[in-house]
Amino acid sequence: MPQIVFIEQDGTRREVDAPVGLSVLEIAHKHGIDLEGACEGSLACATCHVIVDESWWDKLKPAAEEEEEMLDMAFGLERTSRLGCQIIMTEELDGLVVRLPKLS
Repeated sequence: MPQIVFIEQDGTRREVDAPVGLSVLEIAHKHGIDLEGACEGSLACATCHVIVDESWWDKLKPAAEEEEEMLDMAFGLERTSRLGCQIIMTEELDGLVVRLPKLS
């Protein structure tokens, strides 16, 4: 099964199982990782904002316009910012590294 590495706000690295077909947001919730997702993945907020490691950026499908609009509301936006609800796990993303933005 593919794995994903979450780097939490305090720098803790957590490598977890990442079932194919689930979003990064769903995987985070499954493993008790503190990624909010207030709209439950309906692309109506930016609370599941994650920062994708540079080495993985080009392996992701480009963000849709709706995701880009929601990201404009995210705190701590970076060049490789994405919404966790919009990154769907595939075999090719085995080892994906995402960082949770610092809250302050």
